[in-house]
Amino acid sequence: MCSLKSYSACVRDATLQLPHFASTSNPKRKNVRWCSTKAAILRDFHLPMRSLELKNRTSAEEIKSLRLITAIKTPYLPDGRFDLEAYDALMHMQILSGAEGVIVGGTTGEGQLMSWDEHIMLIGHTVNCFGGLIKVIGNTGSNSTREAVHATEQGFAVGMHAALHINPYYGKTSMEGMVAHFEAVLPMGPTIIYNVPSRTGQDIPPSVLHTIAQSANMAGVKECVGNNRIKEYTDKGIVAWSGNDDQCHDARWGYGATGVVSVTSNLVPRLMWELMFEGKNPLLNSKLIPLIEWLFREPNPIALNTALAQLGVVRPVFRLPYVPLPLARRVEFVNIVKGLGRENFVGDRDVQVLDDDDFVLIGRY
Repeated sequence: MCSLKSYSACVRDATLQLPHFASTSNPKRKNVRWCSTKAAILRDFHLPMRSLELKNRTSAEEIKSLRLITAIKTPYLPDGRFDLEAYDALMHMQILSGAEGVIVGGTTGEGQLMSWDEHIMLIGHTVNCFGGLIKVIGNTGSNSTREAVHATEQGFAVGMHAALHINPYYGKTSMEGMVAHFEAVLPMGPTIIYNVPSRTGQDIPPSVLHTIAQSANMAGVKECVGNNRIKEYTDKGIVAWSGNDDQCHDARWGYGATGVVSVTSNLVPRLMWELMFEGKNPLLNSKLIPLIEWLFREPNPIALNTALAQLGVVRPVFRLPYVPLPLARRVEFVNIVKGLGRENFVGDRDVQVLDDDDFVLIGRY
């Protein structure tokens, strides 16, 4: 590799003369020449920040086999910092109930409300405490390719097993730009692509997935468009997970999906495990539909945060702009829990209807 020398600008006697301004106070003129920045043209200057150690090394093939992946909730302390004790308890509940993977800092985990320091810390904490028991998939996606590359390097450096990547949102890009965005992060490690046009404002079409599927690190796609799209992928050998809890049973047993990336499994992980592992079970699926519909009537994770607080599993603390569901919806949740059976939900406290004053809303944290 080329050795780096000093690439600062040099001031020497040379041919480029500064403009002359008439002045009686300073008649001197300096001649300068700029030395070009050689670092900008060094081959392989931007090498990947990767390690060859094998402690948490995971292949894309291992990620492809995961059937129940929970998009894990991030709980908060009253001042808005992470409540790691509550988070660890949630992780234990997922592992004991059979979840095979977790998405850390996804939409459900409110990665959009985290600084990158918080984000990478939580990924590293999850790997350090639970990485030997469950696959840790860090949401290191961004609408900025530069940020996605940087966060993904850091995520794999702290040991995550795979990355979750969304397509550039809000500003959006062309199909060619979308491919280039994903190709910038795929070389770093196993990757799940996340397609959710209702949030990004732009669909990832099959042509993009077929192009990037050639990468050995492409594990598959979390698909929210619907089961027909999932079947289009699985028929061509591309692994797909349902991103819609209300469709995941049929996706798994009728459309070829490997499994689900689930929000509902935060609350009833064992029932979601049964739905993904025990074969077709339309009766259980129909029993879960009222809970799933309740969870997604407002944008996720508003209802999930409210539900976990009512179950006494997390403190009733919300980072704005999320606020709890209104009282009538909180009462409705208590009735849903009683209908499904409290024993099927996480935690061991009685479900309760919280008052408005019980919730803490944090705007600065």
